[in-house]
Amino acid sequence: MDPKKSITVLNNLIEINNDRIEGYETAAKETEQGDLKALFAKLANTSHECNSELRREVTKLGGEPEEGTRVTGKFFRVWMDVKAALTGNDLKAILNSCEFGEDAAVKAYRDALKDDVAHLDLDLESLVKKQYLKIKADHDTVRDLRDSTS
Repeated sequence: MDPKKSITVLNNLIEINNDRIEGYETAAKETEQGDLKALFAKLANTSHECNSELRREVTKLGGEPEEGTRVTGKFFRVWMDVKAALTGNDLKAILNSCEFGEDAAVKAYRDALKDDVAHLDLDLESLVKKQYLKIKADHDTVRDLRDSTS
């Protein structure tokens, strides 16, 4: 296992979590709805927890944890859509945009477990799987809430 490749895989996950944190913290500031503020805070907290674990592993491997985001292109547009929806208080539109962002996070974890798993030792693979389940649960929460909204 090449530690540099492991670091790259983990840093990619740190970036997607940084995106989630930035997006949900921004969304929480923009909304007036208490239940949405709580949801956005919970979703951001999941990524804070994941990043804490990922950063520790990157450092153990001798790497420098990623500090940036991927907020370019599609991901940036998602958060702009969330912001626009928040100003109109359109709950369904807000949740649609959030789910799109959650899809990107789930995909990043799936890709790490499918395409990049050879670059992870068993402990790292286990960590990424555990985090994937948390990210997927957040995705499903957003999706289910959206689907229950008229």
